Amino acid sequence: MKACNVCYDACLGEEDVKMMADCIRLDRECADICTFAAKSMQSNSQFAKGICTLCADICEACGKECNNHDYGHCQKCAEACFKCAEECRKMAS
Repeated sequence: MKACNVCYDACLGEEDVKMMADCIRLDRECADICTFAAKSMQSNSQFAKGICTLCADICEACGKECNNHDYGHCQKCAEACFKCAEECRKMAS
């Protein structure tokens, strides 16, 4: 969540913001689902496994998009997203 929020904010400061639109959009969605997944696990939600599965899918998509950009913040975000996707898949299994 933190890496996506940092990337989101940094992408807004890039020269060609329009080119970063997909990255910005996925950063926001990913940060939101990560927050929701953490809350669902903390509250022992009966839906936590499904939410974690969705979180993994969104993290994977965000990581792939961020990997398309050479900016340091995008690369750090991609790394965090792939790690989160892996952990969410473990949680959902």
